[in-house]
Amino acid sequence: MASHIDLKNNLWKETPLIYSNRLSEITGSSVYLKLENLHPSHSFKYRGISYFVSDAKVKHGPSVHLVIASGGNAGLAAACSARSLGLKCTVFIPQGAAKSTTELLRREKAEVIVGGKQYSEALERAEALVAKELNAVMVPAYDNSTIWEGHSSMIHEIHDQLQQVPDAIFCSVGGGGLLGGVIVGCKAVGWDHVPIVALETIGADCFYRSMALNGKRFNSETKTLPPGIDLVYNTEHSVHLAHFHSFSSRASGSLGASEPSAAVVKMALERAGGVKTASIPDELSMQTLALFADDHKFLVELACSTTLVPAYHPDFFDKLVEASATKDKNRPVVVFIVCGGFKIDLQIAAEYRMLAEGDPRGAGESWTVKYDDGQLFSFKK
Repeated sequence: MASHIDLKNNLWKETPLIYSNRLSEITGSSVYLKLENLHPSHSFKYRGISYFVSDAKVKHGPSVHLVIASGGNAGLAAACSARSLGLKCTVFIPQGAAKSTTELLRREKAEVIVGGKQYSEALERAEALVAKELNAVMVPAYDNSTIWEGHSSMIHEIHDQLQQVPDAIFCSVGGGGLLGGVIVGCKAVGWDHVPIVALETIGADCFYRSMALNGKRFNSETKTLPPGIDLVYNTEHSVHLAHFHSFSSRASGSLGASEPSAAVVKMALERAGGVKTASIPDELSMQTLALFADDHKFLVELACSTTLVPAYHPDFFDKLVEASATKDKNRPVVVFIVCGGFKIDLQIAAEYRMLAEGDPRGAGESWTVKYDDGQLFSFKK
């Protein structure tokens, strides 16, 4: 794997790293936002997937046919990348995908095929096409080293933009594609010791549950999982994984991987700086989405606003950014990766605000999250 990526030879452009006065005031820290929502496909996925697509064109020539199963950001990233390079792209989507998603994919000149009731069926249809067509190449959504290498370019950019070592990097996590890129990038720039905080939503938290099953974490001995989640052992990477059959989170369209990448789980367990995990109620992410839109004038998906939850709740932030990591500094310096996402509009954002302003699930005066050590942590609304 390359130690550094030459941005001039790739489709993405450097995204801004901005200082947030508002979030710095709330947390008592120096908060920087990496604006990955500004890519052509509106999410960080454009980095890794465009890198994979460019590599496929080099290896297979201009007649390569790119095939992906996705009703979300990965599919749009593949379509945008293929259009930029003049390549054929087919996106298999499950039934029930929004009409706006289909229209957006077709505007990017992708062929859209409905491939079954669930994602797994769409994936089977996509794999069948690749198996029978000589020039077809399957584009992976997240579990691939080339994808991680492309995503890692954001850390190279942060390294050059920030000009100092951060005390923590916050990102969302689903299947682990973004986290894999962050881990690979941190290693390349000498930040392997920097803590990473990976957040997801309750009901789509396959990574949180998978991490807990391994090492000496809280569920590593009993390995108990609720109904609807199976225990899986990956022999290649010697890790246990939580496999979800369904999702109760509204963020499942982006965070809802059936199981995370075993390789990324392994990397997370072994890295020097560690990876802390937390799982957040949907309504807390909805509240954060609305606050972030008010404060920074960006609409982002629920998966993205989940990353930003600690920035709006200093008690939770302090739980995740340990004082020992910043004992020689007056203020911690942290980076939140604003991963973006296209499945958001004014109507959905307004609905989220209404849901968050109610009394979700009897939450009363406090929010409760699941934290790395298996404990429940509550803090005021």
